[in-house]
Amino acid sequence: MLRAYGLTDKGRIRPINEDCFAIHEDLGLLVVADGMGGHNAGEVAARVAVDAVIEVVRDHDANSRDDNRSAPASAEGPGGSLTGERNPFPFGYDPSLSDDGNLLRTAIHVSCVQVIEATGSANQYAGMGTTLVAARVTGGRLSVAHAGDSRLYLLSAGKLQQVTRDDSWVATMLAADPDTDPEAFQHHPMRNALTNVVGAGARTDVHVAEHDLAGGELLLLSTDGVHGVLDGRRLERMMLEEDDLRSLAQTVISAALKRGSRDNLTAVVARYC
Repeated sequence: MLRAYGLTDKGRIRPINEDCFAIHEDLGLLVVADGMGGHNAGEVAARVAVDAVIEVVRDHDANSRDDNRSAPASAEGPGGSLTGERNPFPFGYDPSLSDDGNLLRTAIHVSCVQVIEATGSANQYAGMGTTLVAARVTGGRLSVAHAGDSRLYLLSAGKLQQVTRDDSWVATMLAADPDTDPEAFQHHPMRNALTNVVGAGARTDVHVAEHDLAGGELLLLSTDGVHGVLDGRRLERMMLEEDDLRSLAQTVISAALKRGSRDNLTAVVARYC
């Protein structure tokens, strides 16, 4: 069973909130997006992407119940709805992943297609895109798919780990030289540059990770307005000290604001029990 609570805040600098999140406990599904683009386009991209993920997962579950389909069909290329007789994994099937892992991977690819289609619908949406992280918990297993720098943290056995890896210029530099102090990039002009997002190109690189859960784990999904100012040690301490999910989400957002966050902020926290 998954219980979750989320909060989002436009912060103290930005005029609007371009973050978006969704919680569907009935699907075991959590989604967080951080949109970008001129005017209100980032807000549109984030909402389109989140809604696409929800639709793909819900439709897949409904179809699976209807026809008791469990084996993946062969890949036939991208596009289309996952309803009816269409291939439920039109972007391919990775046998090293569970069905849920492949489903979330598919959902993010579908969201990319829908964001690109929305981009062409109005001039003010040109160039919009969004980060996206989606998590699903079913049958004691966590599946996570993501693109961009929105994150998922997992607190298990008293230890916090970052499950996702950022698609950012800074992360690329740190991977190339792990001994580099991250503080060295704090004021670099490229510090906020993303290397992979949903909607920026015809195809998005989707990263997928999976973990078995024993029960009692805590999840945190966040946008960079949160983890850009709160490091893992602070987040771990908050998650260990606060038991109530609503209070925890409020604590995380409040702490990020106090630490001087200049971006929109979103925190979704969940407990598997």
